[in-house]
Amino acid sequence: MDQISKHPLYSRHNIDSAISSFWSFYKKHFVALFIISLGMSLVLQYASTTIDLKELQAITDPLLLLEAMKGLILPMLIISVINLLFTTILQYYILYNPIDSESNFVVSAIRSMKYFIPYLIIMVLFVFMGAIAIFLGILALIVGVFFSILYLITLYLFILPVMIVEDTDIGHTINRTFALAHKNFWSNIGWVAVFLIILIVVSIIFSGILLLPFTGSFVKTIINPEEAATIVDVTQRPLFIILSAFVNALTLPFLPIFATIIYFNARASETELLYSATDNPENDKVKVEDLYSKPYSDEHPDNPDKT
Repeated sequence: MDQISKHPLYSRHNIDSAISSFWSFYKKHFVALFIISLGMSLVLQYASTTIDLKELQAITDPLLLLEAMKGLILPMLIISVINLLFTTILQYYILYNPIDSESNFVVSAIRSMKYFIPYLIIMVLFVFMGAIAIFLGILALIVGVFFSILYLITLYLFILPVMIVEDTDIGHTINRTFALAHKNFWSNIGWVAVFLIILIVVSIIFSGILLLPFTGSFVKTIINPEEAATIVDVTQRPLFIILSAFVNALTLPFLPIFATIIYFNARASETELLYSATDNPENDKVKVEDLYSKPYSDEHPDNPDKT
C-alpha cells in the first residue's frame, strides 16, 4: 500500500460520504488552511487593485474602450499566474500535509514548484480547449453551455492531483485526466454540479454577512446606476480588501479539497477493481458445470474416450 492511500480523503465515496469527508477534513485543518488562504487572498486582492476600472467607466468611445482594455491584459495575466501559483501550493499542501508532517506550507511551496511550469502549460492548452467546448455548447444553446462548463470543471479538478501524486509529465497528466474523469463520467459530473451549487450558496452567504458595512453603497448603485463609480471606490478601500480576503480565505480551500476527494475516489475505484479481478475468491470456486465437464479435451492423449 503506497503512502498516498493513507490520506484521510482516500476512499471509495458516494455523494454522502464525499460531503461528510469534505466537511470533516475542512474542520480538522481549518486553522492552517484559513491562515494560508488569507495570506494568498490578501496578495490577490491587493494585486487586483492595480487594475483601474474607474478609467474604463469614463470611456464612452468603443474603440478607445477596446484600446484601454488591451492595456489591462498584462496585469490580468500576472494576477492569473499568481492565482495558479497559489493553487498549486495549496493543492500540494492538502495532498501531502495530512500524511507527511514535514510538508508544512514552506516545504509544500518549495516542492510544488516542480509542477508549476507544467501546470501553466496545461492550463494554456486547457483554455484553448475550453473555448472550443463552450463554442460548441453555445451551438447547442443554454443546456450545452452549462454542460460544457461542468465538463471543463470536472477535467480541471483532476489535473493537479494527477500531476502531483503520480509525479508525471504533461502528456501523461492529460491522458490520465481524461481517463479518470471519463471513468464514472456521469457520477463525476453530478458531484461537480452539487459541489458548485454548495460553493455558490456558501460564498453568497459569507459575502452577505461579512460585506454588510458596504451594503449602502451597493444599494445606492442599484437605485442610481450613474453612481457605479462609487462601487469602484469602495473596492479600493483597505477595509473592503481585508474583508474580501477574509471571505475568500473561508472558501479558497474548498476547490482543492474537493479535487482531492474526486481524484482519490477514482484512484480507490481503480484499486478496488484491480483487487477484485486478481483476488476474487469466486474464481477459485468449483462451479456446478465443472462437475459435468470433461476432464480432458477431445484431443488430449490421456482422454479415455479418445479412439
